[in-house]
Amino acid sequence: MKFSIVIQASPSSSQSAATALRYAKTLLQQGHELYRVFFYADGVNLANSLIVPPQDETHLPREWQALATEHDLDLVVCIAAAVKRGVLDDNEAKRYEKPCGNIAKGFELSGLGQLAEAIAVSDRVVTFGA
Repeated sequence: MKFSIVIQASPSSSQSAATALRYAKTLLQQGHELYRVFFYADGVNLANSLIVPPQDETHLPREWQALATEHDLDLVVCIAAAVKRGVLDDNEAKRYEKPCGNIAKGFELSGLGQLAEAIAVSDRVVTFGA
C-alpha cells in the first residue's frame, strides 16, 4: 500500500512529530511504500538545520534525514509555512535578503501542489499534529 504522511506539529511542542517518525519506520518495515512526507504549519520546524535538542532527546531532523537517505524518501516542506517561520533554503534567503539559508540537507521547499499530488497518488494519507 502507498502512504503519504503530513506532519503539522512542531518537534518541540508535541509528540506528534516523533510518533510520525515511528509510524513511517513501521510502514517501511512492513513493506509499504512511503510516497512523500509533507511538513506543514509548525511541522516545518523539523527542517530547520539550526535545531539543537537537549542531549537526552531524539534529534528528529537527523532521524528524518537518515530515514530519507536509507529509503530514498521525499521530504517536502511547505514553502509558505517555512518562510513564515524562518526556514529558508539559499534561494529564499537571497530573495528575502537574509544572510543564509537554514533548511536541513535532504529537505526541500515546495508548494501545496506537492501535497495535492501526494493525496492523489497515495492509498492513504495520515496526518500528525494539530
